[in-house]
Amino acid sequence: MVPAFVLFCLSLSGLVGAFGVETDEMKSVSVTEGDSVTLQTDAEIKKDDLILWRFGAEDSPLAEVNRSAQIISASESTKGFEDRLHLDPRTGSLTVRNIRTDHSGIFKAQIIRNKMIRKVFNVSVYARLSYPVIRRDCFSSSSSSSCSLLCSVVNVSHVTLSWYKGNSLLSSISVSDLNISLSLHLEVEYQDKNTYSCVINNPIRNQTTHLNITEVCQIHSDSECVCCCDATKAVIQLVISALVGVAIVVVLGFEITSRKAEQKRRTPVLR
Repeated sequence: MVPAFVLFCLSLSGLVGAFGVETDEMKSVSVTEGDSVTLQTDAEIKKDDLILWRFGAEDSPLAEVNRSAQIISASESTKGFEDRLHLDPRTGSLTVRNIRTDHSGIFKAQIIRNKMIRKVFNVSVYARLSYPVIRRDCFSSSSSSSCSLLCSVVNVSHVTLSWYKGNSLLSSISVSDLNISLSLHLEVEYQDKNTYSCVINNPIRNQTTHLNITEVCQIHSDSECVCCCDATKAVIQLVISALVGVAIVVVLGFEITSRKAEQKRRTPVLR
């Protein structure tokens, strides 16, 4: 089927000269990774119509509809789209199933009839969001009446992490990098009766974790934080002990070498 795509692409340059070109405004489409998205042509395909779908900066061919030649097919050669494409033979609309984040980009449909019509879609694929995790902040000094908290997420991109008090935004942090971890600090009073929540969101979805102060900030039950801090202290102590041990070995080795050299220097040479 690849030769059919190639021949069709070569024929477009001549067709563009013979017919006018009508281009719709670019449509922005947002979708979550793993879902399906359908790019609508808003057209009714007649027998003599030709449609070619392309993707990316390289305009890689994705799919072709040529009802007069009885060709309705999706490309098997475009990397990353194997077994994910479906064409509607009636409208020429393209469906991408189980879409991935690397499928973000420009999709173009070229409809050839008495004039060429171009449909352009800017598709943004966002990773699925997990729920934020709220825990005690072991490394922040808290007063006897307050509790330090961290809200954290891992392996995220193009998201915003926020703390809310009721419906009021307290603080937030945004990131556009790929697969990084985020944490956001909050300090609350033990007796605080307000409702707090930590929210992670991207342009199409959000996930919320509500704070249970009684559960997370128990005054007389800091075992999680103590354990966390004790483990950290233990690691630090091990590292320090190892460094001290290495230093002692180096010093002893130097002293032994120096003594041997001194003894050798003082020992008379027998002739």
